[in-house]
Formats: sequence, structure tokens, C-alpha cells
Amino acid sequence: MSPRELQFQRNAQILAKYIPEPSVPTIAQWIIEYDFKLKIKKERSTRLGDYTSPRAGMNHLITINHNLNKYSFLITLVHEIAHLVTYNQHKNRVNPHGLEWKKNFQQLMQPFLSTDIFPLEVFAALRAYIQNPAASSCSDHALLKTLKLHDEANDTVLLEYLPINTVFLYNGSRLFKKGEQIRKRFKCIEVKTGRVYLFNPVTEVLLFEEEMA
Repeated sequence: MSPRELQFQRNAQILAKYIPEPSVPTIAQWIIEYDFKLKIKKERSTRLGDYTSPRAGMNHLITINHNLNKYSFLITLVHEIAHLVTYNQHKNRVNPHGLEWKKNFQQLMQPFLSTDIFPLEVFAALRAYIQNPAASSCSDHALLKTLKLHDEANDTVLLEYLPINTVFLYNGSRLFKKGEQIRKRFKCIEVKTGRVYLFNPVTEVLLFEEEMA
């Protein structure tokens, strides 16, 4: 078996843990063809994944959060591969999420637009999203809510479902009180500082429960 075949098999074996099985061969091959290193990272609250262009003799680098469900992981990974392709074509001369990136993301998603890969509800939301993809799938309310249906069960709740004036925990330690909705976001006040922050309605938070003596 050639080194390329061995690399493909190793890629496929690892990817099978994170993305839908029918998508594994294509992504395993792309890792070789586009010559990038894929790192699975611990959860980051500010991003699902990122792309770093080659520097100091290193390969392209893509990182993805380890705790994404397999459909979110695949979409995020293709999102970052689209950055790689756009960089190869234009270097840093274009907007990171401009028309060039949108076109590449749309083209790269085509092999995966199938109900053999995505459940019907995710497939429908994804098809709508890629008509005009945004900087992150998190910014598309319908797609994010649909993808979250496939997350493993946990104690979090989406902010939009909490009543106004509910106190909640964000990022495990910061307390906020939910306020009114302003356009597409909720105005929330940090309890400790009194500062106002705008939250996406589909932000995952924890209910804060006070103990009574």
C-alpha cells in the first residue's frame, strides 16, 4: 500500500468519529489534495472552527471544536476548507467572507447536499442557507436551531425560550438578566458589572437557580 493510500485510510478512520459516514471518503481525499492539517480542538465559546494560512513552512491548518454533532462538524469543516481554497486563489486580497468565499463554499457543499448525509430537516435548512451563506452557520437562525436538534442532550437551553428578566449563566460563570429583544438580538445585562450585551437568540445558556435558606 502506498503512503498516499495509508494516509487516506488514517484520515478516514479518524473522520468517521466526527462526520456522517457517506461524507468520509470525500473529506479524507480533500485533506490530501488540499494539503492541510486538521486539528480537533476543545470547545471554544467564540468559534466553531478556524482556518490559518501557511506560514513558516507549515501546511494550511484547520481546527474544529471536538464537541460539534456530526452534521455541524461537516458544515463547519467545509466552511473552513472554502477559506483554504479562497486563499489559494486570491491570497489575502479579498474579503474573508466575500463573494469569492461564498462561491467556493457553495461549490464545495454540493457533494454533500443529500438526504443520505443530512436528515431531511437539516438538508432543507442547509439548502436555504447556502443560497447566501454567512460568516458562520451560527448566524443563520433556522439552520442553527435545526442543527441543535441533533446535539447530545445537556442542561442548556436556548436564550430565546427564557422569559424576560430571567437570570442565566453564560459560558459557565457569568450571570446575566435577559432583557428585551432589539431587532434580531436580546439585550442582556451582566449582573456583576451592569454592562449591556447583545445576545443571539439561539445562544445556549444555563438557568441560574438560587438556593433559599
